[in-house]
Amino acid sequence: MASSEEILSVVDKHVSPDRFREQHWEGSFQDYLSIVMQNPRTVRNAFQRIYDMIMHFGCKRYMWMREELIRYHFFDDPIEHGVDAIFGLDRGLMNLVDFFKSAAQQYGTERRILLLHGPVGSSKSTIARLLKKGLEYYSKLDEGALYTFSWEVPDGDGKAVPHSCPMHEEPLKLIPIEARQDVLAKINEDLSEGAQVVIDGALDPFCRRMFEDLLVRYDGNWRKVLEHVRVRRLILSEKDRIGIGTFQPKDEKNQDSTELTGDINYRKIAEYGSDSDPRAFNFDGELNIANRGMIEFIEVLKLDVAFLYDLLGASQEHVIKPKKFAQTHIDEVIVGHTNEPEYKKLQSNELMEAFRDRTIKIDIPYNIKLDDEIAIYEKDFNKERIRGIHIAPHTIETAAMWAVLTRLDEPKKAGLTLTQKLKLYNGKSIPNFTEDSVRELRDEAPREGMQGISPRYIQDKLSNSLVSDQAIQEKCINPFMLMNELEAGMAHHSLITDEELKARYRELLGMVREEYEDTLKSEVQRAISADEDAIARLCSNYIENVRAYTQHEKVRNRYTGKDEEPDERLMRSIEEKIDIPESRKDDFRQEIMNYIGALALDGKKFDYHTNARLHKALELKLFEDQRDTIKLKNVVSGVVDDETQAKIDVVKQRLIKYFGYNETSATDVLNYVASIFARGDTKKQEE
Repeated sequence: MASSEEILSVVDKHVSPDRFREQHWEGSFQDYLSIVMQNPRTVRNAFQRIYDMIMHFGCKRYMWMREELIRYHFFDDPIEHGVDAIFGLDRGLMNLVDFFKSAAQQYGTERRILLLHGPVGSSKSTIARLLKKGLEYYSKLDEGALYTFSWEVPDGDGKAVPHSCPMHEEPLKLIPIEARQDVLAKINEDLSEGAQVVIDGALDPFCRRMFEDLLVRYDGNWRKVLEHVRVRRLILSEKDRIGIGTFQPKDEKNQDSTELTGDINYRKIAEYGSDSDPRAFNFDGELNIANRGMIEFIEVLKLDVAFLYDLLGASQEHVIKPKKFAQTHIDEVIVGHTNEPEYKKLQSNELMEAFRDRTIKIDIPYNIKLDDEIAIYEKDFNKERIRGIHIAPHTIETAAMWAVLTRLDEPKKAGLTLTQKLKLYNGKSIPNFTEDSVRELRDEAPREGMQGISPRYIQDKLSNSLVSDQAIQEKCINPFMLMNELEAGMAHHSLITDEELKARYRELLGMVREEYEDTLKSEVQRAISADEDAIARLCSNYIENVRAYTQHEKVRNRYTGKDEEPDERLMRSIEEKIDIPESRKDDFRQEIMNYIGALALDGKKFDYHTNARLHKALELKLFEDQRDTIKLKNVVSGVVDDETQAKIDVVKQRLIKYFGYNETSATDVLNYVASIFARGDTKKQEE
């Protein structure tokens, strides 16, 4: 057991006094000017800072269906090791980053509200949370450092009392407007165009009052005023309401615009004599405290109209209007998110044309790529987090497959099923369909991912399955348990009221069941035929006969020693397993021999593992040969002799070793597949 000192030492590694002092640096205004001259990026605006924060973590470019996409590592949530990671959605996230890049270069998008739009549970809130988390983290780094200031003014006893700037303003705003142009010319004279310092706007009302009072006291001596200024490092924090704000609409009757722009402090009116004195005002509205960073508006389109008017000026002119004060400059990114029904209301409301004109909508759809959808659930439902209950193989995959199928449009191409379309999107190859075909499928269904089942529904049903009596009793859940839960839950789904849609979703669940049954049969077949030595012998026998056939030779019978014709029955029994027709058998056999010859020229030896089609055919042939010896259908009746039971136990161990089952789920799978084969044998007898 670790000692208390060892535990404290672990904390010491993460809490460094030196780092603390760096993050709580204080100095004079002149000290700050030196910092700016050394690193002009210190004076970045909020849009520039967020863009640099995203790029700080790097990115990678990759091709998907002949389209170049960019994966920004920031959206993998490296800060908290993937807690809020976004899977898939790279196209939407690229649009998001392009918005920040354009705004950072002052191309106009910095005067817009960023609106994340998509169905419920499509990661809109997670993206906003990631941006806020990233800003907090980045502001603690040297490359993300930003600064603000406070006033130190003597009280009646002559003791200096600090007064923090309530809106965490940029210290360079203390430079009088009439002098800024010349000052900036000095600062920027050796800087490239993209790195030049810009100062926008005037001080907030509180700081302007402090500045003017001190200027009067010192008879206009600006340098004496600066002696009362202490510049300090600013660490953004949502919990401390510093540079990051969050606003959630409440009951329409209780909405008050002062929540955004601050309110009068009635206790201080008596002290300062007027409710229009900025010292008697709390500049603590969400738009005030979010200055220098960002504000998130949850369900922004549910805001009262009066609030939306406040956002017009905040986005376009970067100003807000606190009660009884002049317009006040702000520097912050405004991010809102909404679902489709609310957005349709906005589109149909002619009175909200000005608001629509000031928003840039970024679509955040559901995943339509199966692997990305699986990754969402495996983040929360994995062996590390779910202890004591085994999640059988394909449990999460079947749920993810159903979710993705509900989001896809029926393909218009003849001969292509919806399940095949899902596989194409997931990067699988299907005969007669190329990457260009997939691009066409995407183009003909632009709204795919904007409807369907939410990941939250899948997560809820996974949770229900894990705490069910059956799961607790068997310490295991399997795809059938989860699919039953998914189907039963639709009867009470608050977002699915259309009976036709429910019927459609049940039909898709049936398709998933069929896919899962095929997977089970394939795995049991592979487990039964997983005898590598037996496959190698079968392969050697097949190749020997194919070589003799293609070269018009005979085969030496190893038992009788006589030369015989190639075993046509053996060759066809293997080739038929992968649907090689009689008319194509010569081509296929020659193709195999050419492949072996090409390997030989390169100095390589033929191995059946390297030819996927032949490997599959050999496995299926071996399974067919061994199935009767194992007597799978007898498993259903429970009447199994010791020799057969031993063979079944070997298959079960292979399922556990190679496919990830445990004892319970392997037994269930064998019983289920045995029942499928038993039903098949019964049908054959009836026919």
